Amino acid sequence: MMEIKREDQIKALVLGATILGTGGGGSPSDGLKMLDDVLKKGKTVKLVDVEEIPRDGFVVVPYDVGSIAPSTKAKKPVRIKEPVRRAFKEMEQIIGGKIVAVVASEIGGGNTPVALSIAAELGIPAVDGDLLGRAAPELHQCTVNILGIPMYPSVIVGESGNVVVVREYSDIDDYEAIARYLSVLSGKYVSVVDTPMSYDTACKAIIRKTISTSMRLGEEVIKARNEGRDPVDAVVNVLKGWRIFEGVVEKYEWRDESGFLRGEAVIKGVGDFSGRTLRSWIKNEHIMIWIDGKPVVMPPDMFMLLREDGEPITNTELREGIKVYGVAAKAPDIWRTPEGLKYFGPRHFGFDYDYIPVEELVKVI
Repeated sequence: MMEIKREDQIKALVLGATILGTGGGGSPSDGLKMLDDVLKKGKTVKLVDVEEIPRDGFVVVPYDVGSIAPSTKAKKPVRIKEPVRRAFKEMEQIIGGKIVAVVASEIGGGNTPVALSIAAELGIPAVDGDLLGRAAPELHQCTVNILGIPMYPSVIVGESGNVVVVREYSDIDDYEAIARYLSVLSGKYVSVVDTPMSYDTACKAIIRKTISTSMRLGEEVIKARNEGRDPVDAVVNVLKGWRIFEGVVEKYEWRDESGFLRGEAVIKGVGDFSGRTLRSWIKNEHIMIWIDGKPVVMPPDMFMLLREDGEPITNTELREGIKVYGVAAKAPDIWRTPEGLKYFGPRHFGFDYDYIPVEELVKVI
């Protein structure tokens, strides 16, 4: 077991998780505040390997669903101040058993701290892992869908006052639509607690060590800054990835549509990439990447934009005119299987491409 109880630990964790958030994954400033509030109360995050979970209860998954786009609509009155905690209490009543641990739905600067902070508040451990290995836009991108494990029963709570229990759903498309629609009704997001799992089920579904990897990634970026080394190289080295572009954002267009930030970024190359153009198709996260019209990163593989100091740029903060560095890395192996590609491959997002691994695509950049 690892205890997270220092400010430098949470800063490194949120930094690394935001990098793995691939442009999405929630607000890192919100995530940092959540964990900082926990520390100020004298509590700690207890991080355990999946094998350390008590076998006499359930592991649940708390997270937020909604668009990461800045809201332009008038906010509804807040009737439930802590929706994730309300969802957690409702879930305990539904399953009629003890919740002994939580696991993050994905790795991201905002959504990962949701799980960790509620675990600390309740005095239960959080698993060192998640159900995705990065951030992604839809409930489809969850390992339990690959394994045929239901995400119900589910509790969905909005700040505006909606409390909805999904006892069953017909398929993951309907569940995604239900949660997404409730996020739109709420004005921005809803909090969800779902996927109650036994010990054996959790051992099958959880992608392991992703939270400790996030912390190590953040620590290496900070260390590189302090030592005068290239922080972008530090990211590449930890993720065993590739630096695939350097340029200036020429165009960034986005819209808030049906509970997603949908957009496109066009980056003009500089330095070694002068005269070249990178394009990113965005659905909350960076999903599909082209250089000079040729695919270089296909989902589920990862692409992230960084500043020179290694600071990740979320798609809510991306702006025209800023200098960026593009890094690519491999997705967890489970997403590269035929069943994984069904939920997270290019064709799932409407692109007429057969998946090609990023390590093959980068050879021809």
